[in-house]
Amino acid sequence: MIIVFGSLNINTVMPVAHFPKPGETVPCTSDYLSHPGGKGANQAVAAARAGAKVAVVGKIGDDSFGRRCVNNLKNQSIWASGIGMSEHPTGHSTVAVDSSGMNMSIVAPGANNDATADQVPDEVLIPRNILLTQLEVPPKETFMVLSRARNHKTPTILDASPATKMTKEGLANVDYLIVNEVEAHQLAHTLQIAETDPRLIAKAITRLGSPGMACIITLESKGSVAVKNDETYVVRTLQVDAVDTTGAGDAFCGIFAARLQLGHDWRNAMHYAGVGAALSCLALGAQESMPFIDDIEAHVHKVEPPRKI
Repeated sequence: MIIVFGSLNINTVMPVAHFPKPGETVPCTSDYLSHPGGKGANQAVAAARAGAKVAVVGKIGDDSFGRRCVNNLKNQSIWASGIGMSEHPTGHSTVAVDSSGMNMSIVAPGANNDATADQVPDEVLIPRNILLTQLEVPPKETFMVLSRARNHKTPTILDASPATKMTKEGLANVDYLIVNEVEAHQLAHTLQIAETDPRLIAKAITRLGSPGMACIITLESKGSVAVKNDETYVVRTLQVDAVDTTGAGDAFCGIFAARLQLGHDWRNAMHYAGVGAALSCLALGAQESMPFIDDIEAHVHKVEPPRKI
C-alpha cells in the first residue's frame, strides 16, 4: 500500500486568455470549474488509477469542501480513515489557466497546516508499503514521518514542493526526491549548490542525501533526468498538445510511487510516470485528468525507456 501524507484542497480553476497584471481584471473564457485537489490528494488519485492500493493521511475542515474531498477519495477506492478534522477550514486554491495551458495558483492552506506526523500509525510503516509525501503540510511534520519511515525500513518518496521549505537535514530520510526544474534551482540555492545544469544539480543533491538516494528532476516537455549512485539517466516524455498542466507533477509522483509499489524498478517507474504526467495535461483540472493505467500502457511504447548517459 502507498501511504500518502499530504494536503487536501478544493480547487477553483478559471480559464483565461492571459494572466492578469497587477490591477487588471481578466474575465474567464468559459465557465470556472471547482473540484478536489491538493498535492497529497492529487498524487493519491494518480497512484490509485495507476493500479496501487492507497491510503491518505491529512486534515480537512468541518465543512462541505472537506466532505467533498473525502467522498471523492472514497469514490476512487482510496482509504480515507486517516484524514482528521481541524478547526480551520479545508484548504482552497484558485488556479488560473491561460490559453497555452500554463497555470498560476493562489493557495490558502487552511486545515492542511494542522496535519501531524502522529496521524500516521507505526503499524503501516512496514517495508512492503511506501510513504509518499510533499511539503504542503508543515515540513517539520513531514520530516518527522519520513524519519519514522526510515527507522521502519519503509521506502520513502518526497516531492519537495514548495522547494523553499526544503532543508538539507530533510534529505536524510528520503529514498526518492522528486522536483521540477524551477524547484531544482530553488533547492540548489537553498543547499548552496552552484550548478545550473539539472543533471549536475541532481548529482549534487544525491551526494547530500542518504546513501543510495535518487534525485529525479522533471523538465516538462523535455522529459526528466535522474541520478542514483552517481549514475545519470535521462528520459524523454510523450509530446502532447497541453490543455492544462495543473497536476502534471502530481501525476508523475503518484504514478512513480504506484510502479514501485507494484514491484517495478525505479527506472520503469520513471518511464511510466513521465508518460502519465504528459497524458494528465490533456484535460482541465488535476484529479479528473489523472490517467488510468490502461491509458498509460497504450502510450508508453511511444517513448524510449530511461537511458544512462
